[in-house]
Amino acid sequence: MKYISILGCGWLGLPLAKSLLTNGFSVKGSTTSEEKLTSLKSLGINPFLVSLDSKSITGAIEEFLDGSETLIINIPPQLRGKNSDITTVNEKIFVEKIKTLIPYIEKSAIENVLFVSSTSVYGEVDGTITEETIPKPDTESGKQLLEVESLLQNNPNFKTTILRFGGLIGKDRNPAKFLAGKTNLENPETPINFIHQEDCIGIIHKIITTNSWNEIYNGVSPFHPTRETYYTQKAIELILPLPQFDHSKPSIGKLILSDKVETVLGYAFIKNNL
Repeated sequence: MKYISILGCGWLGLPLAKSLLTNGFSVKGSTTSEEKLTSLKSLGINPFLVSLDSKSITGAIEEFLDGSETLIINIPPQLRGKNSDITTVNEKIFVEKIKTLIPYIEKSAIENVLFVSSTSVYGEVDGTITEETIPKPDTESGKQLLEVESLLQNNPNFKTTILRFGGLIGKDRNPAKFLAGKTNLENPETPINFIHQEDCIGIIHKIITTNSWNEIYNGVSPFHPTRETYYTQKAIELILPLPQFDHSKPSIGKLILSDKVETVLGYAFIKNNL
């Protein structure tokens, strides 16, 4: 079996790699940390130290892509530098990184690219969102993600599927911890748009095994309680101070649907109750 290359073996990429291995795939995985190479290898992942910047790539990128049919790009925009100064609008660091990567993909045997994006490309709009909704990002990361989506989708040398995940949840990760005890929180009636790590992995598996390329999918659980209901219940479960919401103004926000994942891709969500 040909390799699958995962660019970015972090919070999602590492368990994804382990799951693919369990299901009979061969996996190449990249990291920017030399300390992680040994642990990746011990798991059966063919490890590579690869780092992208806006002008060059450090590491054996050709070997990382060689022999792979599918590339999963799973790296965040990371628009903050070492000094925590956010990039200016004119410094499209993430876009330039992917522009630097694309020629290497073109020269390789990669046929399919899966780009892990975000529902932030839709912006802070009000109403129901589907894959047919025209994205209107209002953050710098959202704008750069959308531009990268376009760069990859419009390249004729490979097929690209875009996977726009909502807020990421896992056993070691829940946003309720950040809102615990806070007051005057806005939009108490706005629905949440989260997805569990297990479903992120499951959807990616389904895309690969069904060869669902040249598509755009929203990756959001069909579980949409209000912000107040969800964060209050989670604070109780985690024994955290309860958040306090402001009801003086109408709630606004988006409801993101993943019906296409269920109807077109045929995926059944595992974690409906987050």
